[in-house]
Amino acid sequence: MSEILGSMTSLWSDLSLGVDEDRAPDAHQLQFEQAATAWPAALLTQTLAAAMLLATATTVGLHDLLAPIAVRGGLVVLLGLVALALLKLPAPRNWSPHIKVRLSLVYATGLGAGLFSMLWMTTHVSNGTLQLAGFVAVFGAVIVTAMALQALRAATLGYAGALVATIALHNGLGVVTGIAAVFLACLIIATSGLARLDRAQAEEREADTNDGNLALRLIREFEDHGSGWFWQTDRQGRLVYLSPQVASEVSTPDNEAIGSQLTAVFKVDSASPDTERTLGFHLSSRTSFSGYPVRAAAGGTERWWSISGRPILDGLNRFQGFIGNGSDLTEKRKSEAEITRLALFDGLTGLANRQRMRLALDQTLAPQGGGYGSPALLLLDLDRFKAVNDTLGHQTGDALLKQVSQRLLRSVGDAGLVGRLGGDEFQVVLAREANRDRLAELARAIIASLSQPYFIDGSSITIGCSIGISIAPVDGEDSETLVRNADLALYAAKADGRGIHRFYREELLHGAQNRKQLEDDLRNALAQHEFHVAYQPVVSTKSERIVGYEALLRWNHPTRGAVSPAEFIPVAEDCGLIETIGEWVLRTACADAATWPRDIRVAVNVSPIQFANPALPAVITNALARSGIRPDRLELEITEGVFLNNEDASSEQMFKNLKTIGVRLALDDFGTGYSSLGYLKQAPFDKIKIDQSFVRGAAVAGNRNAAIIKAIVTLADTLGMETTAEGVEVQDEIALIRELGCSHIQGYVYGKAAGAPAVLEQLAAKGGMATATGYRVSRSPRTKMLRTARIAADGVEGEVRIRNMSSTGAMIDGIEIDGEVDGIDLLIELLEGQMFPAKLRWAADGKAGIEFAQNFNMERLNPVSQPAIRRSGLEAASPPSRPASPAKAGAQSGNK
Repeated sequence: MSEILGSMTSLWSDLSLGVDEDRAPDAHQLQFEQAATAWPAALLTQTLAAAMLLATATTVGLHDLLAPIAVRGGLVVLLGLVALALLKLPAPRNWSPHIKVRLSLVYATGLGAGLFSMLWMTTHVSNGTLQLAGFVAVFGAVIVTAMALQALRAATLGYAGALVATIALHNGLGVVTGIAAVFLACLIIATSGLARLDRAQAEEREADTNDGNLALRLIREFEDHGSGWFWQTDRQGRLVYLSPQVASEVSTPDNEAIGSQLTAVFKVDSASPDTERTLGFHLSSRTSFSGYPVRAAAGGTERWWSISGRPILDGLNRFQGFIGNGSDLTEKRKSEAEITRLALFDGLTGLANRQRMRLALDQTLAPQGGGYGSPALLLLDLDRFKAVNDTLGHQTGDALLKQVSQRLLRSVGDAGLVGRLGGDEFQVVLAREANRDRLAELARAIIASLSQPYFIDGSSITIGCSIGISIAPVDGEDSETLVRNADLALYAAKADGRGIHRFYREELLHGAQNRKQLEDDLRNALAQHEFHVAYQPVVSTKSERIVGYEALLRWNHPTRGAVSPAEFIPVAEDCGLIETIGEWVLRTACADAATWPRDIRVAVNVSPIQFANPALPAVITNALARSGIRPDRLELEITEGVFLNNEDASSEQMFKNLKTIGVRLALDDFGTGYSSLGYLKQAPFDKIKIDQSFVRGAAVAGNRNAAIIKAIVTLADTLGMETTAEGVEVQDEIALIRELGCSHIQGYVYGKAAGAPAVLEQLAAKGGMATATGYRVSRSPRTKMLRTARIAADGVEGEVRIRNMSSTGAMIDGIEIDGEVDGIDLLIELLEGQMFPAKLRWAADGKAGIEFAQNFNMERLNPVSQPAIRRSGLEAASPPSRPASPAKAGAQSGNK
């Protein structure tokens, strides 16, 4: 029996400890709490059973049973008290969970044996009533004790096993004991199943608890340190839970968030495209919502959140309220605002950028009431800003742009929107200003303001500003057209000298369209063989022999005819064709020069764009090799533009490379650029070409050009350089140029530029000597007019008509003179009542030319005549004259 009891104890102890060692304290604690709740009732029944049995034995006079009953009843009550203490009092810290289980098994076994012994002793009472009363009392204690022990699976089995063991002890191994054993086996099976169920439930509770604790920790962590939060309302829409950090931000001293209506705490951003309904609508209709942007309805906080929610239902599908979550939108909104700012505002100056200016202009031009608005557009470009960047650096340039934007804002004020399109280009949109006078006044004010000195990092900086203006709808009904026309006006302002404003005119667009068409035609001209090279002779002043030719590019357009180089060379430079065209001119000139005498040079213009190309020496070497001429027969004419467009180091290296080849270098148009003496110091030029602006009129009395030419010649001689006077057109200028010391002459006085065959004929005739043609004497510029004047000669007076006039003489008609006329003295009335002495120089066909005794101040005449024109326009009213001098141009140099 003891072995059976030991095995049962081991078995049911294991069953009752069917959880992991780490989880055993929690599982057993629950079982002990259940047993402790019911145990006082069990102890009471045990005490009553012992007392009832003692009373019954005393009543029937079974005095010999009193001692055994008292001992067994006392043992039962004692064990009940021990069990109560174990269940109610906290166990020592060093007790493992198994100790209380084993102790419960011990006292349960003792209770089972004691109670059954007391039940068996009721069989000795002969009085039926008292016997039944004792039996019921003890049996009730058995039942109640069993119920109290049912939470403790091992104790229950020990209790039942003790009952069976006691039955076997009193009755032996008979039928009664067998029946009891069968019931015990059933109890073991049932208890085993319950133990497994307890274990599974304990594990499930443990898992749920762990998951719940983990979820709770994660939620708390998310609420405390993340951007998300949670909320819940009751059925009336009042908040019953709100994450603490959000609750503190939306609560006010007068209005706590918890307990308030959700719609009273949060206000939906109705302007958001994602907000289809209000919160109140969803709360009343009990429908879900997601991603609604909200902010605090009170408190003035600038924070924004996105909230989502859904209705919650109980097991009976009854509405219980809303539950949801939220996330912080503040940083996202700030980022979106920053993105918008960057998309619509200039990052450097803070002004509106190109996109915003375009949007503003489109909105201003939008039809309103069936008609367009009348905005004006000002397009501004800073003058000389590039020099600031190049000399003082981009950091100073950025600081300058900031100050420019501030001045521009002050000048425009509230009249319009100011923006920066990029670089040094700005734009002003005036919404309702079409008055040209007020626009001109504003433009002048802006130019004056921006032209004042700037002081940056100790440097005083002065720049300028040019402005182009277009007005809607006259100058364009859409933003694209208006901007284009303002740009054309700006281009005109720059072309007219910068620092001024210009309004758009229709002819500006025609000019731009013509330029675009010219560019398109220019791209096909080379392939269609529309170009040819003409050569203008360069003559030695000492021998009057032709020593070389300058190659000049000419273009015969199939429909336009001859196109001036001054017109198409700048276009070729702008559209990137100048290098291709220039290389063709260089090869053609070298090939033609190969057919000339070996002492005749050819000069070819090189544009600044070509000069900046490191491949230029290779191109020149190839052209020389293919033609077979000596390098010193090729002269490259370079303008001062190469110094403006190229860095000093690269220019110096290019000059070095060209001189290594052996070609000659000439500085073209000397005196018309900036700091020419500095260029002579830098570059190894062989020749200086004096610009025609100094040559023209040098032979006219009182002109200072001769002194300037003399100074240039003296400088060139000192530096060991030759000099060529360009644009010589009058024969008396030849003697002057020779007298001033120039080594060479070039100009129409020795003929126009001619093609290659004509050059061969010219070199063959007269042994290469040049023949001067055209005017013999230089004359001042003349003014066309038609006015009557009195004239007196040899005491005879009459009236004549003055056709044209200069400070030195005039052409008249209405006079008939026979015989020699040169040198006849006369008086002519140039001003009313004032006669001026003059000499008659020629007369023919009723016309005559007179020379004043003293230069006449043309400004004394009333301004009724047309502007002064060059001599080239007088052919119809003058004796045979030389042709006008068209611009010469090489492939690279542009307008010559």
